[in-house]
Amino acid sequence: MITFLLALVQDVILAAIPALGFAMVFNVPVRALPYCALLGGIGHGSRMIMMAAGMNVEWATLCASIMIGVIGIQWSRWLLAHPKVFTVAAVIPMFPGIYAYTAMISVVKISHQGYSPLLFEALVTNFLKAAFIVGALSIGLSLPGLWLYRKRPGV
Repeated sequence: MITFLLALVQDVILAAIPALGFAMVFNVPVRALPYCALLGGIGHGSRMIMMAAGMNVEWATLCASIMIGVIGIQWSRWLLAHPKVFTVAAVIPMFPGIYAYTAMISVVKISHQGYSPLLFEALVTNFLKAAFIVGALSIGLSLPGLWLYRKRPGV
């Protein structure tokens, strides 16, 4: 249990760093930078907790990005800023770089070495995993805005 908590703290801190960096690249106001870093750490840490509980990475990413969207909307009301100020930089650490990189390496190996069922399986698996994670991030960020800013009744 202690090792999991230490790994969780490490994950939160290491996810907050790129969230802060991308917030600075996106010219987020200085007063919002700590919130961007905190939200990036919270999102990545919650995804780690869900994956440790047995949820696969795609569904955990969807749930974590929905949570980031809800928290970002709440913070935007408190701090009088647009929700994207907090949420866009916070989801950057959850982008599927390793899966996309592995899929592209499989494409390059297929082009150099020729077709192989194992390489093609790696290509399709990693490409689909990366695509579903990116889709989960985009849907998860957009759903809270659709739910919370709806002007008409749902029925």
